[in-house]
Amino acid sequence: MKLTFWGATQQVTGSMFLLESDDYRILIDCGSDFDLDEIGKKTRYEQQKSVFPFEPSLINTVLLTHAHIDHSGNIPNLYKEGFEGRVVCTEPTMALTSLLLKDAANLHQKRLNSRINSKKRSGKKKREVPMDYYVEKHVIEALDNFVPVAFGQRYRIADNVTVTYYAAGHLLGAAHIVLEVYENGEKKRLCFSGDIGRKNYPLLIDPQEVPQVDYLICESTYGNRLHEDQRGPVETLADVIKRTCIDIPGRLIIPSFSVGRTQALLYTLNQLYLDRSFPFIKVFSDSPLAHSSTKVYQKHARMLNKEAREFKEDNDMLFDFENLIYLESSDASRAVSNYNEPCIIISSSGMVQGGRVEAHVEANIGNPYATILMIGYASEGTLGWRLLNGQDTISIRGKQHPVLANVEKIDVFSGHGDQNDLINFVKMQDPEKLKGIFLVHGEQQSMAEFQSKIQEIGYHSVETPLRGTTYEL
Repeated sequence: MKLTFWGATQQVTGSMFLLESDDYRILIDCGSDFDLDEIGKKTRYEQQKSVFPFEPSLINTVLLTHAHIDHSGNIPNLYKEGFEGRVVCTEPTMALTSLLLKDAANLHQKRLNSRINSKKRSGKKKREVPMDYYVEKHVIEALDNFVPVAFGQRYRIADNVTVTYYAAGHLLGAAHIVLEVYENGEKKRLCFSGDIGRKNYPLLIDPQEVPQVDYLICESTYGNRLHEDQRGPVETLADVIKRTCIDIPGRLIIPSFSVGRTQALLYTLNQLYLDRSFPFIKVFSDSPLAHSSTKVYQKHARMLNKEAREFKEDNDMLFDFENLIYLESSDASRAVSNYNEPCIIISSSGMVQGGRVEAHVEANIGNPYATILMIGYASEGTLGWRLLNGQDTISIRGKQHPVLANVEKIDVFSGHGDQNDLINFVKMQDPEKLKGIFLVHGEQQSMAEFQSKIQEIGYHSVETPLRGTTYEL
């Protein structure tokens, strides 16, 4: 049996791992690589003569841990290049992946239009379509081959391979995947962690324990960090709103990912206004994708944690409350700038890189009565990262702006488990029985520090694979 690491190797994005047993080939995740710029993508794809470093038509099955684009974003390209198998995932993952891939297709179209317009302005006539470009038609064709499975049930996907999905927290439907592979009369177990959630997260059930395995492929996003906020989401958010919208008549801009993070925010705001009788400050949710994702969460409420299910039973709606306004159109989004009362604006993207939130940040960056609240990870170079680094002036859409707005950060809504959560996940495995750990989905420093931590507690065979490295298991 061979395992090759084709993505999320010493970086966070692009999860993609190829497991080969006899003539059966399984791809675990098929994510977009956001660490590569356009030139880097073009160079890699031309060298490979494909979006992929392997022949897609030879893949038998894809196992998807969860819906986020850095895990699912290249699935339509896999079918475009000849894959004919099925994608196995949980039912909520299938629903959320549908939304995210269709949104990605729209972004692909905008990206292509931008290229075409750029070439027209430069006088060049050749229309160059990026190799990883896909449209909604390709997404729909891919989705026709998705097969939903339940948590905790063993499924046979080949004569010698079974798979079981365990809830990972992190996102609705997210899973740890345990594979049992039978070779030469011997059974080998592998666990792919996906993204590991945290306990007591709004809406989501806690990550489930996984059984003993022989090999553990473990994410390490927060391998060198601990969550800073010690209070719960309701208390933390209440404090921010009081200081930014009540004590002073200000506005609070919250960049938030549309899938997962926004739902946790809206649910917490609903709890806050019901339990604490806060002034009814207007809340604008400015992301059509978030609105669609919220409906998926509402539909699959039976799969949420006990607190959320009881809240829904008592109050009927998890996310809708009296002072919440969903903004669908671009015109409605722009019109919020004319609203002069204290308000909260939740908009994507969470890293303030593209999306409607850029316009909200640009409109309020010079307002000393505005606060920009970062609630999650922002990768280096993004506008969110630059805001967090305390720059006096900042460039938005090519124009320099003085930073007069307040910039704050909380991590209580981060969907990733921190270093302690990751260590606890690893400690489910007996170090005497575990043959190897492979660390993925983390920046190099985070990965190196986490490797050192788990080696200190007795796990000695710990690898940090490079892209393209193959291991015989």
